[in-house]
Amino acid sequence: MESSQEKSLPASERKLQKAREDGQGARSRDLSHLAILGAGAACVLAFMPTLMDHMQRAMSQQLVFDARTVMTPAAMLERLQAMLAVGLIASAAFAVVTGAAALLSGIGAGGWIMSLKPISPQFNRLNPISGFANLFSGQQMANVAKMVLMTVLLSYVGWKYMGTSIEKVAMLVLQPSASALRGAAEWLTGGVTLLLLIVLLAALVDVPLQAFFFKSRLKMTHEEVKQEHKESEGNPHTKSRIRQRQREVADRASVAAVPKADFVVTNPTHYSVALRYDEATMNAPQVIARGTDLVALKIREVAAAHGVPVLQSPMLARALYAHAELDQPIPATLYTAVAQVLAYVYRLKTALRGEGRMPEAMAEPQVPPELDPHHKMPAARGAA
Repeated sequence: MESSQEKSLPASERKLQKAREDGQGARSRDLSHLAILGAGAACVLAFMPTLMDHMQRAMSQQLVFDARTVMTPAAMLERLQAMLAVGLIASAAFAVVTGAAALLSGIGAGGWIMSLKPISPQFNRLNPISGFANLFSGQQMANVAKMVLMTVLLSYVGWKYMGTSIEKVAMLVLQPSASALRGAAEWLTGGVTLLLLIVLLAALVDVPLQAFFFKSRLKMTHEEVKQEHKESEGNPHTKSRIRQRQREVADRASVAAVPKADFVVTNPTHYSVALRYDEATMNAPQVIARGTDLVALKIREVAAAHGVPVLQSPMLARALYAHAELDQPIPATLYTAVAQVLAYVYRLKTALRGEGRMPEAMAEPQVPPELDPHHKMPAARGAA
């Protein structure tokens, strides 16, 4: 059976997004090398003729001297500045083209990632043990094998190209300068093209290979998938605590509504629930305040201060606290029990106004046992 600690599951979208936020992505050095070398070669081929013509004219002008030029040293500096400006502009254009090619190759391989985390100080990178282990990882071994193979191929192609064309290159010295330079340029162009083709083949292999290694590093175990699911859906224990805290806050705020209640039913020590019923606006009685412990004590104190009857009914108090929501009708299963209490309260208020005799002690309301959170279900009998 596969161990739950083996990273055999593909990375989830959330983990991939987290990796991108950390500045991680699939990057191919061979693709970057191809882009830089190719863009540089294309730039040289495109602008070299114009640049060489300009350099030829400029050199012919710079090497012309007369008495006035010799007697005026500042003129030499002006000529040097003009030549320097041309060189700087050409170098800047070359740097912009190759830099843009490197940027586009990175985006093409792993997409656009904007993060400062890769350059932030991380002292765990100084761990020699993990660094030594990374030297012998599958990705590093594959990179080393690829570099060795590329070196062999580049060396072989370069050697064969030089061997088959060395005589032609040697004969260029016997030709006029213009023809010799043109022939040398063609020879260099052919050699660079062959080398770029090898780098292109390496990039075609390296791009999917780096994507494979990147996703392999981010593979997840079964436990990581479960933990991520809990975090995305919400840990049940955490959600329960949050709901409990929200309920406590609502309970404390509901104490202000106690003076409007028709009666308060208590545990009598741990729970207090205040109910109100208006036949004109309500279809069923509603809980307008509730609480436990100190909040329950505060509800009883406020009820006593405002003449709201406080009755003891442990099962009903617990059931209402557990199953009724604030400012909502009580569950239908508790209608009978609450109706019994309401009838007793109405008779009590009538007696207090002097319009009837005082009722006897209130009988315990009929609360379904399964609604009492403290009720324990009887153990099932074992099979004979």
